[in-house]
Amino acid sequence: MIVMKFGGTSVGSKERFEQVFALISKTKENDGPPLVVVSAMSGVTNALIEAANLAVRRDLDGALAQIEMIRQKHIDAVKGLLSAEKAQALLADLNIHLQELESVLRGINYLGELSKRSLDVVSSIGELLSSRVLAEYASSRGLKVQWVDARQVLITDDTFGKANPLWAEVEIRAKKIIGAAVKDGFTVISQGFIGSTIDGVTTTLGRGGSDYSASILGVAADASRIEIWTDVDGMMTCDPRIVPAAKVIAQVTFQEAAELAYFGAKVLHPLTIKPAVEKSIPVKVLNTMRPDSPGTLIQADVADSDIDPKNIPLSQRICAIASKKNITALFISSPRMLMAHGFLAKVFSVFDRHKTSIDLIATSEVSLSITIDSTENLDAIKEDLAEWGELKVLNNTAIVTVVGRQFRGSSGIAGEVFSAMKDINILVISGGASDINLSFLVLNEDADNAVKQLHKHFFGA
Repeated sequence: MIVMKFGGTSVGSKERFEQVFALISKTKENDGPPLVVVSAMSGVTNALIEAANLAVRRDLDGALAQIEMIRQKHIDAVKGLLSAEKAQALLADLNIHLQELESVLRGINYLGELSKRSLDVVSSIGELLSSRVLAEYASSRGLKVQWVDARQVLITDDTFGKANPLWAEVEIRAKKIIGAAVKDGFTVISQGFIGSTIDGVTTTLGRGGSDYSASILGVAADASRIEIWTDVDGMMTCDPRIVPAAKVIAQVTFQEAAELAYFGAKVLHPLTIKPAVEKSIPVKVLNTMRPDSPGTLIQADVADSDIDPKNIPLSQRICAIASKKNITALFISSPRMLMAHGFLAKVFSVFDRHKTSIDLIATSEVSLSITIDSTENLDAIKEDLAEWGELKVLNNTAIVTVVGRQFRGSSGIAGEVFSAMKDINILVISGGASDINLSFLVLNEDADNAVKQLHKHFFGA
């Protein structure tokens, strides 16, 4: 079984739904019925979140106007895809979800409170709507379809806003519901991004979590390949919005793709690769609008992974350049670090206590530099860290990462990188922890120039 995940731009209009159906049909013909995971139509999730924010600010009319915009967007698509009779029936069905949404928004407005749990309910509606549209359209075109509510399969904990899958339960349900349907010849159409607790309370995996959903469901249902269909030709040597001459990467390892996703590449959600790695299921990134483009294949190993790095030109060992802006850097300086054990453990326990992930770390004998990309609990973190020494916080910084392979087995990489960036002020350097990346911190305003200079140095103008 192949998993096909389609992003918001892939189901953004009547024409896009038609393209997606053609791709699903081709896959079914060549490889058997797939599991199809879809995002909300482009712009819908943002509109839903805006509606929730308007409601909590007591602007109910503004919130309801967002619902009407979402309703009209789906009406336009449905009326272009289905006969009048089928369109009317489907729109009546979609209206049930929209009425539920309106009730939740009215509750948020009345209470003046927007919890993460409530926001998950609001933001889950988009995927439910788009998946129903695709399922009904595919069925009207003669495809044997089973629509599956992901909340019946993707069971999570109750970390609302960024839920974690309960793997044992997900695997049982995926095989029972999805596996059985595919075995019976059904193309299963479901949703990304959303799940539910064991008690049936709606959760989400966080923004961009549809890729992660596809990977979770694919692994749980024993898929042979996971395809991520988006609006670009694959993973690129850097962000094409920064360097228009960026090139498509034909193949990367799981580890390289995970590093690129985590450190700023927008094509994949950072957690997408993690489940696939465990079962060595290849992931392919493809372009819905250019389906004949070969895309990027992500797998355990690439062709030159066993070759001595000394025999591979440096330019061929550099995979891509990624950048991640709006990072917060914390600099801790304390004489108590000198010749002391347990100091780092105490500092890291602060971040653990406040459930905040660390991106980069650099240490000297009496100082420690740490970067984070979430400032949700920053005030509490600063208060706790102040106990351990002098603390300085620098906002508006960016991580720039050079990703490649076999860095430790060769010389000259750091020299090449810093030669290319000789006129950029580097605040923190992090290297050596991984064989595949070298990262550094710069100011936000210098990040794009750093990426451009590195890309030109390693890949040409």
